[in-house]
Amino acid sequence: MADEHLALGAAREARPPVSPLAALAFGVAGASTASIFIRYAQGYAPSLVIAAYRLGLATLLLLPLVLTWGRTSLRAMSRRQVWLTSLSGGFLAIHFATWITSLQYTSVASSVVLVSTAPLFVALLSRPVLHERISRHQVAGLSLALLGTMAIGLNDACAWMTGLHCPSASQLVAGGAAKGDLLALVGALAIACYMLIGRQLRSDVPLLPYISLSYGSAAVVLVGTVLFLRLPFTGYPAAAYGWFALLALIPQLVAHSTYNWALRYLSAAYVSVTLLGEPVGSTLLAFLLLGERPGALKLLGGLLILVGIVIASRLDAPSEA
Repeated sequence: MADEHLALGAAREARPPVSPLAALAFGVAGASTASIFIRYAQGYAPSLVIAAYRLGLATLLLLPLVLTWGRTSLRAMSRRQVWLTSLSGGFLAIHFATWITSLQYTSVASSVVLVSTAPLFVALLSRPVLHERISRHQVAGLSLALLGTMAIGLNDACAWMTGLHCPSASQLVAGGAAKGDLLALVGALAIACYMLIGRQLRSDVPLLPYISLSYGSAAVVLVGTVLFLRLPFTGYPAAAYGWFALLALIPQLVAHSTYNWALRYLSAAYVSVTLLGEPVGSTLLAFLLLGERPGALKLLGGLLILVGIVIASRLDAPSEA
């Protein structure tokens, strides 16, 4: 009887206080604002500076919280957990450095759709990292997503003038939109690695120490890169710091922290699939606020990628009981 009561108590502790799916929907809504805030901030500051402020301010805001309520859990982390959490922060730094920079070269629609291919990389990395085989659904989804990526690349690099006219291979590599698309894909790979590590750690490491150390590690990498490249870190108008603060508060502390919280209850693949909502929200906001109208080929490419990701990451709905 005592064992039965202990089991019931453990089940109650494992049960999330709110629905993970509802929390993820809230997080996706917050994440959808990131590309818009970044576009406004890029009118004042370089992309790497924006990324450094986003993670640096988020870390500073978390510092008093982790020192007050998470100090014991932070000290209890093993060396391996600290190392892996710092590594996840390194991947997070790469993600923001490449993705935010991509918005300088390509449209919001292309950037957020391509960076949302992260679930495909999660599927590819599941075998070496989680020892899971790639299913037929994943192969089919990867193929569709590849076609969608090619469609977006054609839309950004080619023009329709009584027929499809594309630049030469050398011109294509040098093209701004192609460069932005490639950076967004690198950002997708980096965030996939970040989520896979987070899924492994969040079953044992509480949320507050995990995100504090992870965001802090990313901030150190990004601030160090800004200083190494001698980019101006201060001297911006007040509006720039306002956009920096909004990025730290809403997309980072609200959205990304929600994703990390959900990784305790849901698989990395399932959480990554929910990121598909971000391109929809970001493209809508870009149309309303920035006047960016996605072309038919870009919409087709985005649709192929999203359908491919859904097929590749096909999972049963998680139980919330």
